[in-house]
Parts: sequence; structure tokens; C-alpha cells
Amino acid sequence: MKKTLSLLILSGYVAAAAADAPPPIASFDPAGLDRAAAPCADFYQYACGGWMKTHPIPPDQSRWGRFNELAERNKEVLRVILEKASADEPKRGPGDRRMGDLYAACLDEGAAEKKGADPLRDILAAVDGLESVQGLASLLARLHAAGAGAGFSYDSDQDYRDSTQVVGELDQSGLGLPDRDYYFKDDAKSQIIRRQYVWHVAKMFGLLGSDPKAAAEQAGAVMRLETALAQASLDRVSRRDPEKIYHRMSAGELAKLAPAFDWERYFAETGSPRSPWLNVAVPAFAEGFSALVSSALLSDWKIYLRWQVARSAAPWLSGDFASENFDFYGRKLTGAKELKPRWKRCVELTDQSLGHDLGRRYAEETFGADGKRKMDRMTAAIRASFKKDIEGLGWMTPKTKAKALEKLGTFVEKIGRPEQWRDYQGVVIDRADLLASVLSARRYETKRRLSKIGRPVDREEWQMTPPTVNAYYNPQLNEIVFPAGILQAPFFDRAGDEAFNLGAIGVVIGHELTHGFDDEGRKFDKDGNMSDWWTPEDARAFEEKASCMADQYSGYEATAGVKVNGKLTLGENTADNGGVRVARMALEELEASAAAALGDKEGFSPEQRLFLGFAQVWCQNRTEESARMLAQVDAHSPPRARVIGPLSNSPEFAKAFSCRPTDPMVRSKACRVW
Repeated sequence: MKKTLSLLILSGYVAAAAADAPPPIASFDPAGLDRAAAPCADFYQYACGGWMKTHPIPPDQSRWGRFNELAERNKEVLRVILEKASADEPKRGPGDRRMGDLYAACLDEGAAEKKGADPLRDILAAVDGLESVQGLASLLARLHAAGAGAGFSYDSDQDYRDSTQVVGELDQSGLGLPDRDYYFKDDAKSQIIRRQYVWHVAKMFGLLGSDPKAAAEQAGAVMRLETALAQASLDRVSRRDPEKIYHRMSAGELAKLAPAFDWERYFAETGSPRSPWLNVAVPAFAEGFSALVSSALLSDWKIYLRWQVARSAAPWLSGDFASENFDFYGRKLTGAKELKPRWKRCVELTDQSLGHDLGRRYAEETFGADGKRKMDRMTAAIRASFKKDIEGLGWMTPKTKAKALEKLGTFVEKIGRPEQWRDYQGVVIDRADLLASVLSARRYETKRRLSKIGRPVDREEWQMTPPTVNAYYNPQLNEIVFPAGILQAPFFDRAGDEAFNLGAIGVVIGHELTHGFDDEGRKFDKDGNMSDWWTPEDARAFEEKASCMADQYSGYEATAGVKVNGKLTLGENTADNGGVRVARMALEELEASAAAALGDKEGFSPEQRLFLGFAQVWCQNRTEESARMLAQVDAHSPPRARVIGPLSNSPEFAKAFSCRPTDPMVRSKACRVW
């Protein structure tokens, strides 16, 4: 279970200090303000209204915000790195050769067009050769290694109750729609999406060679099987409780629970080490999958597996496959109008497949010691504020406070880049065969992850690549991680105003620290073990305060007629509120020691600049389709709620902008957990 602050729900990139790099993004954009709006009435409109008016969504995007500006600017820089690496020079190092050749293979659109579906020939032949359900175990092991998310997932993870060990983890998977609820919701838009999905699956079968009638029947078979898998799946809100996705079982116990599938053969075919037991995250799903193995027709399984193979490979096949894949997953689901240019997709593919090769080169060019020192100081200041915040909590008893402070004191910080790089030994990149190269990288990653089973935890490992514009808290390692990709404006301006920096990256640091104490993180102790270190009294007080926040955000709209799910987004909302609070506390300490150095700038006081810095990083326009989908599947609230929610709970914000108690930005019942 990895807790992340998903700023874009995508990967992003940071710019190298190259001479031809586009100009940097300003930490604060005065032109982005809507000065006609009243800050105490709608601070999001005040901080972002001007920006949103002048920044329409580009046709290849479903959302466009200041994060996207940063990501697009930085893709241009990574493009330069990859184009240099793709030159077929014999003196290239192994990392440059791998990533350069993958990028070159990806750019070769002509080769992809000539091959059509031919790159899938062997793996589809293996599916077609399935003679009985007993053969599913071997076939699924092969498909999972190739990146096809069919049937279920098998991975490695830390033991929730022994964070020093890595175990196997069996979990639900196998759906082509974004969430289990897409298969059951009866509103008009959900019914339309399901019909469009079936049409899309049929079109993909047509591209694989089926005639229209057969393709329609095959799409129906896929929908029947996936609906059964969805029925057995646990909903997203329930999955937020780690206790509901932790069920320790031996292989023998799993075989009794789900007897129709040959688990012994599957585990053997994956080549992963064996351990005495594994985590069966959702036992009801394992049972449901087993029942489906027994009841579904073999022909339906083969159809479903062909679909999963095609779906996982479609972006890297010929244009008709890539376009059809985009038409549903991009246009229909998210509202994007155009497929991204090929070079952008190839930059993203290289980061996904060989992120440490690319990240190493990127870090050499962009990550400086001065930025690390400043980030270390910022993190220390936010941690000190968080400590002070815990010590001052009126609702928590001394016993639980002591445990909370002990946990805070053991947080590990990772900043910029990993200390150890992956070597990708065994990955074979062929400039003349894109899909084979992609599958080689996928098999490497599957093998790498499964090989960790039964071994001690590698505490140096990173879950994100250095160019990623994101950050995360991992409760099982009790660590906060900030890739270099997020450590630039508008988040972090090394030479910029401290108040804006505290409002942006300072809030992010506080956000990640707060995750260690939100409704999920609080269930893990300082060592990363799932354990109850709360007194019953404090646990009840926490639940009461968390309920206030869940109710608050459930009142916000994600888009017209669609409310935010306050329970799904509870952890992120708690972290946003906590992040704003401790960042403001850090500013207070900074002002006390350097008041003359801060002062008024851009016509705003330091506190006003902090709140503006926080709000402006969330300036964003999004399509109605994207907003609707994210409201159902994303653990983060939409940008407007992420600004309005924390600030309307903040008496310091109200004071900074002279808001009256009756103003909309001042909640009569303010919610606060941390």
C-alpha cells in the first residue's frame, strides 16, 4: 500500500538548465488573479480566475493547469536528452544506449504501421492454444509478466505487520473500465460509458481480424466476464482501510479458498521465490475468481485474454490500434480531443520503462547541492512546526501524543534522487522492434519486483523516478519522498520568495507528513507496522474530527451534478488541511527571525503570499468528462475544493484577508484534525 500525493495523476518532468530550455515558470503569477473576485467570497476564483480565463485546455489534454505547464516544459528538455541518447553512437554508455534505442524505436511510426497487429502474433497464439482452464495458470503467469492485467494481480509488498519482510500479494484486477462501480451504476452517463466500452472492445477485435458479428459477440463475452470480476471486487472506499486488504494465508489455505485455479503452477511459472504465506488482499475476490474459472466458458476466457493482451499493447502498435485506444480511454473517458504527439508519448514510455536510466541523466543535469540544502532546511522547518502542532493538540491525550511524536521523529526523508540506481540487467532493447522492447522492460520489472519476496526490505528503493512531478508518503517505510521533478517553480523556487515557497512546496511537505497521521497512516506505527498505538479515547476523537472533514468535502461539487466523495478523499483532504496549517506555522517562525527580509511583496503580506502560493499551484481547467471520472476513482478532491476546503477552515487565512465571520470563505463549523 503506497500513499501518494498525486498532483497530476500523471507523471511530469522538470527542466534541465540547458541553454535552449524554455523560460522558467513564475512561482507567483499576478496576471493569474481575478481581482474582480472577492478573496473572502471565493479564494479559488480570486487566485486562479485570471489564469483559467487565459489558459484553455489544449486538444491533447483532458486537464490543463500550472502543473501541466511545468510537465510540458520539461518534456521538451527530456526530449533533448533522449534525442542525444538516441544517436546511434558506438561510444554510448549502456544506460544511454537503452533509453536512446527505446526512444528511437518508439518514434519509428513507419515500422509500427507496417507491422500492424503482427507483434502480438506469438502471445495471441498462446492464448488461442489454451486447451482447458487448467492451463490458465501458466498462461496468466506469462501474460502478467507481459503487462496484461488479466484476472488478478500478483506482486510483492511489505508485510503489514512485519515491515522488515517482503511477501507476495494477491489482489483484485482484470477490469478494462476504470473502477468496479462503472459496471453497476445506473445513471444515464454510466450506461452510455458501458455501451461505448462494448463498442470499443468490438472495434479492437475487428482490428485483430474478427468480422463485425463475431467482434460484437466477443465484446459481449468480455463484458460478462469483467462484470463478474467487478462483482467480486472490493470498492475503493473500503480499500482505504488497510485492515480490509490484509489477509495472511498459506498457499494451502489459498488453494482451499479458491480451488478451481492451479495456484501452485502459477507461482512456479512466475519464477518468484516462495514464502510460507502471502497476503490475499481481498479473499472474496479470490473466491469469485475461482468460481469464474469453474463456471465461465473456456471460449469466453480465451476471448477475454485476447482483449487484455490487445488492450495492454495497443498504444505501441500501429496507428489504428493507438487511435482506437485513445478514442475510448482518452476522448470518451476524459474528454481529450487529440492523441498526444508521438514524441510526447515516447518520452513518457521511456520514463515508465527505463526511468532510472533517464533519471540518472536528468539528475546529473538538474539536481544541484544548493537545492538539496535549501530543501533540507525547509523540511526541517516544517517538521518542527508539525511537532509543535502535535504538542498543542487539545483533543489528544499525553499517551498517544508521545507515540505520535515518536513516529514523527523517525520519519525518513528522501530528496531529489535515489542513492542506488537500477541497472536493468537483462532488458533487451531493439530499435527495430518497439513492442518486443516494451515487453522486455515489463518482464524485467515483473521479475525485479517478484524477486524481492522473502527478502529483507530494501529501504533505499524509490517508488517514483527522479523526473516525476509528484511526492509521496509510504506508511510501511515511514518515509516522505520528493523527486527532483517537483523541486522547481511553481512549487520550489530556489532563489524565490520564502513565503511563496512555503505556500507551495512547504504545504506539500506538510501534506506528506500529515499522511503519516491520516485515517490510513495512523494505523501504522513508527516502524511501519500496522498496529493500534491509539488509546480508545483518542481514536474516537480522531474519528469524530475526520467525520467532520468527510462531510465538509462531500458538500463540494466535482462537476455539475456530481459531488465529491468525502470518504474516498478523506486522507488527501486531511493532508491538505494539515499541510496548510504547519506551513503557516513555519512562516510564523520565519517571520519572527527575519521579518525585515520578508515584508510586503507584490502588494501582499507574507501570510497572504503563502496562501496565494498554495492556491495558485492548483489553478486548473478540466473537461467535464475528466472531472466526472476522477470524482469516481481519484482519492484527491478537485482543485477548487483543495483550495477552498483548507482555507475556509483556517482562522489565519480569514485574518490575513480580513474576512468577516459571515463570508463564504469562513466556515461557521471549521473542521480540523491536525
